[in-house]
Amino acid sequence: MTRKETMNKLFKDNGLVAEDVFQHQHYTIITRSGIDKLQASYNISIEYEVVKCEQRFAVVKAKANSNDANYIETFGSALKGDSFKDGSTNTWYVMEMAEKRAMSRAVLKLAGLYSLGVFGEDESESFKK
Repeated sequence: MTRKETMNKLFKDNGLVAEDVFQHQHYTIITRSGIDKLQASYNISIEYEVVKCEQRFAVVKAKANSNDANYIETFGSALKGDSFKDGSTNTWYVMEMAEKRAMSRAVLKLAGLYSLGVFGEDESESFKK
């Protein structure tokens, strides 16, 4: 199956619509709404563990599993900078951003989408529309 056929099947099987995905210069990006749909479709449950939480930096560990007994652990982090050039986010909500990044990574890993060059919108500020 080609990448395009796989992506079309992904859309159909998981109820994704055009607004859930956009093409970055080098990657396919799934939006927050798309990640939520994939999490529900794959019946993925996630537990979070705070690894580090400081005023300008946070790391969250996500422990996730799905229906078919797949299990992964992954991390999300966020560093508050004065601009995107000196940090990974410019929001003060660093813990929330780290959690969203951990969630996106967990869902995409369990869905097998990283191998297709698909990333979550929350993983990088440069991925925003």
